[in-house]
Amino acid sequence: MAQAETATRTGAVMNAVRTRIAGRALASGDRLPSIRAFAATMGVSPSTVVEAYDRLAAEGLIRARQGSGFYVANAAPPLALAEIGPKLDRALDPFWVSRQSLDADAGVAKPGCGWLPADWMPNAAIRRAIRRAARADDALLADYGATRGPLALRRLLARQFAGEGLEASPDQILLTTSGTQAIDLICRFLIRPGDAVLVDDPCYFNFQALLRAHQAVIVGVPYTPAGADVERFAEAVATHRPRLYITNSALHNPTGATLSPQVAHRLANIAAAHDVTIVEDDIFADFEPEPSPRLAALDGLSRVIRIGSFSKTLSASIRCGYIAARADWIDALIDFQVATSFGGVSPLAAELILTALGDGSYRKHMEALRQRLARARRDTAAKLMRLGIVPWLMPRGGFYLWCSLPDGRDAASLARAALRENVVLAPGDVFSISQSASSFMRFNVAQMGDDRVFAVLERALSKAQEQG
Repeated sequence: MAQAETATRTGAVMNAVRTRIAGRALASGDRLPSIRAFAATMGVSPSTVVEAYDRLAAEGLIRARQGSGFYVANAAPPLALAEIGPKLDRALDPFWVSRQSLDADAGVAKPGCGWLPADWMPNAAIRRAIRRAARADDALLADYGATRGPLALRRLLARQFAGEGLEASPDQILLTTSGTQAIDLICRFLIRPGDAVLVDDPCYFNFQALLRAHQAVIVGVPYTPAGADVERFAEAVATHRPRLYITNSALHNPTGATLSPQVAHRLANIAAAHDVTIVEDDIFADFEPEPSPRLAALDGLSRVIRIGSFSKTLSASIRCGYIAARADWIDALIDFQVATSFGGVSPLAAELILTALGDGSYRKHMEALRQRLARARRDTAAKLMRLGIVPWLMPRGGFYLWCSLPDGRDAASLARAALRENVVLAPGDVFSISQSASSFMRFNVAQMGDDRVFAVLERALSKAQEQG
């Protein structure tokens, strides 16, 4: 047992060095930390660091200089995100699922994708906004935008937040090119390669993809129907000392669960006590029939950052997201946005969003959409249950059903079979850090209108049963 523990500690030191090199924290020719300093940093003995450095030198990754220490031997190879983390079957790879959904032609069914069909969106309102924008000053069509984004849209968001009990001035809101860019900017600002970040298990798979890109150590916390498992969350915070926790509060992706008040308060208290920043992705908020607890409202944007976008409710083609945070953090995030995209959100995109939100039709659109999705959830759940596919819970809103397959069937095998018949599915382990959701599948009920999907599922399940 002692030998195994020593090997594990040596491997952890080696991985820490590899991560720093891959993440460009250590470049070719840089001197590695001294043996004693790195032993203190890693909480291991100096002999463990000596062994790790010797092994890395044998691999050719670092080299020793007599009387001087250890140095990075060669420049890091180009960063390939698919090579970071566990080697997954391509049917389980988040990048592969995303590519299949994004690149699919009109003949491919996409119950595994994460957006509504085009004809479910408020296209008439978008067209009105486009016609209005076409008559605007030339500057709207040609110029860069202000670094924070248009004040009018930030004021509108601030008023919406106030209605939820979250006080935020327009200066505490930064408009971004998307919700994904919002998380990317936050990661650039707050984490460094090797930092631990907590996510729910299961969680939205692109959280994992972004964190891989930033060379973070991803730690999963089991998710329950009321939110993250509080005891496991506290253990993970104490053990890994994470920099961030990234989550959905409203209509959690992929499970559809809703954070309870009790869990929200306990999570906020634990995070505050250990100086953990929470990133609360609120992209599904408008799909709720009535608001549920928000960590940002409990915290008052002290240690919680709210992000969101309009891709799920208005248009994924008009890219616009936001970050709401402390004013001093917004100032720092602006610099990162200028450095990476110069000028921030498109003024034209922001104007289209503002017009669509403010023309009076958005509220009616969302009311009708919530009703339509409620019917779709009921109908889809009934059809799936006839196949033995059972929802983990029935969500209060939104368009996801997180379902267990009959007799523990393997979701990856089902996804591979469906791909051969032009149906894109989202198997459970795509969302699971621990790879413990192999018999689960996430279904988008708005994308289940094609009866071919159920026929493909039935054939795949029958074939799996025959082979089993």
